[in-house]
Amino acid sequence: MTTRVAPGIVVEAHRLVDAARQAFAREPRPRALLADCARRLDQPLRVALAGSLKAGKSTLLNSLVGQDIAPTDATECTRVVTWYRNGPTPSVTAYAPDGATANVVVRRGGGAHGLTFDLQRLNWNAPGPREVDHLEVEWPAATLAHTTIIDTPGTSSLSREVSRRTARLLTPDDEDAAAAEHVSVPGADAVVYLLRRLDATDIRFLERIGAGTGARQGGSGLAGPLGVVGVVSRADEIGAGRIDALHSARDVASRFATELERTGLCQAVIPVAGLLAFAAATLRQQEFTAFQALAGVPVDELTAAMLSADRFARPDIPLPVPPELRAQLAERFGMFGIRMAVTLVRLGVRDSATLAAELTSRSGVDELRSVLDVQFGQRADQLKAHSALTALARVLTVYPGTSADQLLPRVRTLLADVHGFAELRLLGRLRTDELTLPPADLAELHRLIGGSGIAPHLRLGLPVDAGPDAQRAQAVAAVRKWRERARHPMADQLTTLACLTAARSAEGTLSMLPPAAEMRLGRL
Repeated sequence: MTTRVAPGIVVEAHRLVDAARQAFAREPRPRALLADCARRLDQPLRVALAGSLKAGKSTLLNSLVGQDIAPTDATECTRVVTWYRNGPTPSVTAYAPDGATANVVVRRGGGAHGLTFDLQRLNWNAPGPREVDHLEVEWPAATLAHTTIIDTPGTSSLSREVSRRTARLLTPDDEDAAAAEHVSVPGADAVVYLLRRLDATDIRFLERIGAGTGARQGGSGLAGPLGVVGVVSRADEIGAGRIDALHSARDVASRFATELERTGLCQAVIPVAGLLAFAAATLRQQEFTAFQALAGVPVDELTAAMLSADRFARPDIPLPVPPELRAQLAERFGMFGIRMAVTLVRLGVRDSATLAAELTSRSGVDELRSVLDVQFGQRADQLKAHSALTALARVLTVYPGTSADQLLPRVRTLLADVHGFAELRLLGRLRTDELTLPPADLAELHRLIGGSGIAPHLRLGLPVDAGPDAQRAQAVAAVRKWRERARHPMADQLTTLACLTAARSAEGTLSMLPPAAEMRLGRL
């Protein structure tokens, strides 16, 4: 994900956090919380992967990074929050609640579940046994240079404490705030929420995030992350591994999106076959050769052999690929991935690089990356500033009675008024039927507020080589149009607010262009 600089809000957030740190110079707990606020403004964007147990979070993380860095089997390490950061060399460190650390041994085996973090024999750097609070993984990866990814335990774990670890990271609740010594702040700037089905547990958790940001009511919020994107995970399993599985998954995603976007709980819902995406990113020549051999088997014969993964790997099934390799293919690609790879080879794919690219495209991970770039990456500074300001507001609320109290009105004003925050909240509602605007206007509104990217030409719907004069004329026309829409006597309150947001976005685009004497915003 790429980032864009929005220095105004970041500088202002830094100023407010620094002022608060001076006021709390002699109080350790709020000083530590505020130090984290300051650090996160200068660090990469923090994106959490959340969802129910076995939703495929670790597999999706591996596919986004393109490397096998997250254990995907149900071991103890999947029960704790794990931070994945960019680093010069691979390392895994365990942290205890008191800050003690221990190096974690990484073990690799065979198959799709070859990576394990050994938490059984930890040598802490302080005396006495301890529990693991969280893990931090440093790994040299281009994706992690711009984005810290947080892998969280399942929200529907049988262990209430395991589920609460995710809740505490993303939505610190009121009972935490009731005791000042236990106050915590959200650790993520944005969330990718994985869904296998849309059940009450998912809805309740997403509502907690939505209530925290004020996304549905348009409030400022003092709790959760501002950006939320939904993923229909393990999408290839929805169609029982058939070649049309992702088409079925898109229908499911559309139904989920209708419900979630109607309530403003997610800004987008994307189907992704994470297992296929990761296998494609790490496709081996031996596997490509196996797909070539399978493509030469008569269709009816191969179809009969692939009725199930167990049948496909049976030694007594006569296929031109050894049973051990067939079992590996089933584990790494799934039956959908094998069928897709064989079909692509039959259609003319002749090398492993082309096959990997085609499988990646069909997995849905490229579409997810694009959405994450538009929704999160290009707005990284806004999201980080929102997190820092919500954390600051939480600290000032829980620790009153200092000179920092005078900062709270300004913090709340920024959270309510910063236009980038308003754009992000509105993006979560645009695919609903609540706005009384024609489809063409809804599409333009989505584009103007940055739904397709925040570069001026993208907001204005112009080609990348459009000159300043063309962009200026388009921006002026957009300001006029959306101000007029906002004044329509039949427009409801939400539609009026959306139109005013679009007009302000067009004004912001105009302010980024070289000025022209004959066109001044005040004369519009």
